[in-house]
Amino acid sequence: MARTPSNMIPLGTTAPNFNLLDTVSNKVLSLQNLKGNKATVIMFICNHCPFVIHINPEIVSIANAYAEKDISFIAISSNDVINYPQDSPDKMKVHAKVESYPFPYLYDETQNIAKAYDAACTPDIYVFDTDLKLNYRGQLDDSRPGNGLPVTGKDLRHALDCLLENKGNMHTQKPSIGCNIKWK
Repeated sequence: MARTPSNMIPLGTTAPNFNLLDTVSNKVLSLQNLKGNKATVIMFICNHCPFVIHINPEIVSIANAYAEKDISFIAISSNDVINYPQDSPDKMKVHAKVESYPFPYLYDETQNIAKAYDAACTPDIYVFDTDLKLNYRGQLDDSRPGNGLPVTGKDLRHALDCLLENKGNMHTQKPSIGCNIKWK
């Protein structure tokens, strides 16, 4: 299992806009239509990655808890579906329903959006403030498949709580670790 770290792009970076197919609704959705009033969480994930499978229940739990606080969650898969057909849009739709994703699961067919965000791995998590300026990027928490640590989402939860409370996040932001995005 590859262990690729996320690229830690500069805080304050503006979220690149996108128009991508939501595999659940079959509608093209944009960042402008999906962004939250308080914050927007963008997660690069995929169906088959063991690192994503490991955290799926927690990202669903966090998304459900923070949706009530005007924070929007968006998942994007950018993997090459020719060589990784398990990540194809039809399988993404099934996966989103099985996992009870409360957020759109978008397909980045050209991989241009992953490149615009400098995404490197799955999961790769970004938190943007109300002005779509990057406030947090990195890991969900310290848990990884096989390391015995519980999945708590503490790093992402802390980042979101800091935004909601208008406090600076003084915690060290650690890169996410996961499978590399499957580039064409």
